[in-house]
Amino acid sequence: MTGYPREPWRLAGQMYLSVWLVTRHALPQVPHGTRPVTVAGRGVVGAAWVVYENDSVLSYNELLRAVLVRVGTRPRVCITDIWVDSEISKAGGRELWGIPKEMATFRLDRADGLRASAGSGDGPVAGAAFRPGRGLPGRWPLSYRVAQTLSGRLKTSPVRSRAGLSLARADWTVADSGPLRALGLSRPVLSFQLSDFRIRFGDTTTGPPTGGE
Repeated sequence: MTGYPREPWRLAGQMYLSVWLVTRHALPQVPHGTRPVTVAGRGVVGAAWVVYENDSVLSYNELLRAVLVRVGTRPRVCITDIWVDSEISKAGGRELWGIPKEMATFRLDRADGLRASAGSGDGPVAGAAFRPGRGLPGRWPLSYRVAQTLSGRLKTSPVRSRAGLSLARADWTVADSGPLRALGLSRPVLSFQLSDFRIRFGDTTTGPPTGGE
């Protein structure tokens, strides 16, 4: 297998993000040492379609679900479910950061917003339609840390990003028996389109690229 790039990964492209408030019992499992952040007994869950393109270190498509958690009093993001269509991305995500990437097939139409679907060997995973609304001025910076389990220990990784931001309307469909079924119980409270984002994911390292031949 071709070696994946060493961290940090510098990525660019388009993201279509929705946010839900999900009842505590419907939240996915999060790593030991973290606790979900709750608002009136509900956890904050995001799901996003991502197209990595332009001058990204890798070009591929992605569907993910993430939960807002805390480590002590510090907020973190935990990626609980994620699918990609790149074997290199899958290997790098798992081995560098403990991100549980799985393979899927994607169908995307970005002619006017986004119409997307993803399916794995187990069947359909999810679909969505995003219609962009009013754009907000400027480019919006965001820095946070991702918390995952790697080799039995909690690993946190820094993320820095900047993107154009637009409000959006989104309709999601999820497989009734699939891992994202809890998202089908309600509509997202907010949806966004993050245009021409740039992300730096992971720590700066000076060693050789990780991964075997």
